[in-house]
Amino acid sequence: MKLPDPVSYAIPAFVLLIILEMWLTRRRGVGRYDWRDAGASLTLGLGSTIAGALTGAAVVAMAVWFYQFRLFDIPFAWWAFLLAFVLDDLAYYAFHRSAHRVRWFWASHVIHHSSQHYNLTTALRQTWTGFLSLGFLFRLPLFLIGFPPAMIFFVAGLNLVYQFWIHTEQVGRLPRWFEAVMNTPSHHRVHHAVNPRYLDRNYAGVFIIWDKMFGTFQPEEDSDRPRYGIVHALPTLNPLWAAVHEWVAIARDAVRSRSPSELLGRLFGPPGWQPGGAGETSETIRARWQATNPKQEA
Repeated sequence: MKLPDPVSYAIPAFVLLIILEMWLTRRRGVGRYDWRDAGASLTLGLGSTIAGALTGAAVVAMAVWFYQFRLFDIPFAWWAFLLAFVLDDLAYYAFHRSAHRVRWFWASHVIHHSSQHYNLTTALRQTWTGFLSLGFLFRLPLFLIGFPPAMIFFVAGLNLVYQFWIHTEQVGRLPRWFEAVMNTPSHHRVHHAVNPRYLDRNYAGVFIIWDKMFGTFQPEEDSDRPRYGIVHALPTLNPLWAAVHEWVAIARDAVRSRSPSELLGRLFGPPGWQPGGAGETSETIRARWQATNPKQEA
């Protein structure tokens, strides 16, 4: 069964929403648009689309290969689509958490976090090297369970479409019942922030319940306004460097590794890891902040 690509159909809405957000930013004075930064985000989005087109066939082929070993034959029924959407979002949570905790995955994902601004163009700032980092592996169990590849690719597209609108400062907090279950702009602002309190929190794609279940939820605090980007900000807006800078850093660290265990740590340890605990990971940054702010909770 062939299903449409939700992202392709959503592109006109993306464009209209970006224009609306630009207008609101000027009118309300909330948030900021930097044209060079927005241009870099759009260029990275275009590059990601091209990279996806070049590697998409290989991902589909792998999905189909795994699907032949499925445990169940799940039909194209309404309940199957709902179940697939929920389980795919759980798989996304697992991927997203790993993308922040394992440097190899972070090397691709860091692109999305490299902007120091937070607006809808940031949502389009996507990786060029997702195939290299093997992030698609997290969805393979869904094919083994028995969800048809076309169904999973369709709900994964819906997941991406949902995540577009939460990349904005123009929407404050939403009703409590909605914030309790769904990922929202407030929750996702936390995720993109480099404040010690917010580092490596709120990995959700659609349902924030995963973060609450697995202990990674952090609400946005009015007293701690999010500051966006990555811990060590890039010195340039060059899209090419944004796309590959962490891979270059990994290669440099790999060459100077002095033992197999050090090499593994530099490749698969948390971002910022260094031998002997000399590096700055999100845990050490948060611990240092808590030590100087004992009344604060993170």
